[in-house]
Amino acid sequence: MDSQLLSKATVSLEDAFFLAEDKVLIEKLRQMEKMKHTMDEYAKVSGIQNPQVLKKFVELDLPVNVVACIAVVPLVEVAWADEVVDEEEKKMILENAPQLGIKKNSIEFELLERWLAHKPNGHLLTAWANYIQGMCEELKPEEKQEMQTEILKHVHDVANASGGILGTGIGNKISKKERAVIENLQRAFE
Repeated sequence: MDSQLLSKATVSLEDAFFLAEDKVLIEKLRQMEKMKHTMDEYAKVSGIQNPQVLKKFVELDLPVNVVACIAVVPLVEVAWADEVVDEEEKKMILENAPQLGIKKNSIEFELLERWLAHKPNGHLLTAWANYIQGMCEELKPEEKQEMQTEILKHVHDVANASGGILGTGIGNKISKKERAVIENLQRAFE
């Protein structure tokens, strides 16, 4: 009888051990599936297929809707270059948002409005740079140039929306800080 109890106890310990191991493996599987699902969502909204770039989005823990409206990040960055988003810059960005794929009365539009009211953290620019690098890998050289030209045109439009000498629009409308942001944005395409 003692050997039967010992045998049952051994089986119970083995079952408990494998059950615990199974739980660990199942949790790892869930995490991997969640990462893959999230990467698939990022790929869908961004058009990027590079797993390293998609994984970087996951690591940065960016909501998918943020990636969906990442095209406006350069506009937000240049608007915040002088530490204040003025009304002309804000108006320019919000009026052009629908052309950039952000519909009014959408979550993405609300997010953009929030970014213009409160400066986003540096992770957003890092995510944008990763996005651009991933996009550039997917594009032909002429497509890459076209995308760069289009993005930088919008950036310059925002930078020129206000400024000049004491906000009069007379003189050079793009500040040194805005130029520095624009140069930084250009480097993402290299």
